[in-house]
Amino acid sequence: MSLQTGNPLFIALLSLITCCFIMTMVWLWAKKIKNAGVVDVFWALNFPVITLITFFLSDGFDPRKILICSMFLLAELRLGIHLWQRVIGHLDEEEGRYQQLRKEWGNKADRNFFVFFQFQAISNVILAIPLLIVTANLSPEISILEFIGAAVWAVAFFGEMMADRQLAAFKKDPNNKGKVCDTGLWYYSRHPNYFFEWLTWIGYFIFALASPWGILAVISPAVMLYLLTRVTGVPNNEEQNLRSKPLAYKKYQETTSAFFPWPKKK
Repeated sequence: MSLQTGNPLFIALLSLITCCFIMTMVWLWAKKIKNAGVVDVFWALNFPVITLITFFLSDGFDPRKILICSMFLLAELRLGIHLWQRVIGHLDEEEGRYQQLRKEWGNKADRNFFVFFQFQAISNVILAIPLLIVTANLSPEISILEFIGAAVWAVAFFGEMMADRQLAAFKKDPNNKGKVCDTGLWYYSRHPNYFFEWLTWIGYFIFALASPWGILAVISPAVMLYLLTRVTGVPNNEEQNLRSKPLAYKKYQETTSAFFPWPKKK
């Protein structure tokens, strides 16, 4: 199979090269300011870059391309801007989880962070598989599965936005210093923002099922679930919260679901 411009493999390769270059530049910046937390911002902002590359180079049905690319752009630009606002306010103070990694890695920290940043770029392209599949679909009709996928995405988009806003409002109140946010969506899950982020990728997967080879898109929600619950999401966040407010957070853990929203344990 030749790597022609509209070929999904060519688009994936070009996206990977672009994301790796961006993450190399971000790593150099992070090394200079000694704040690896900026990687989170650019991990989210890499998706709009992939989306634009895919939109202009793919050969699929234009209305479908516009719909799926709009979904990707809205979700990841919102997340990127949210993370930028969170990180940019304390560029001189690295987040606790990255401070801990820096401490554990010692004099190998810069090298390990470079590998970590490149891994983020690779994960960007792997997670974008639904986008690559959908934008290659030449069918001139939008199917019911694609509408269902878009509906699931919409629920996830607004759910994650609400969770982020609730947490930001809680942290802004000085009376909540040292306390755990357990109101709103955070009453039912210790990480509702992560849950709805994962649900976003379920929406993309359902959308992709209407396209040839769409079943391959299952890799995205599977990888996202693994990353959020086993690697960089829940575990790091839990460790940091237990370090900063051990008694309050341990009590929160005993009553509240870690990931999936669920009524509290009595």
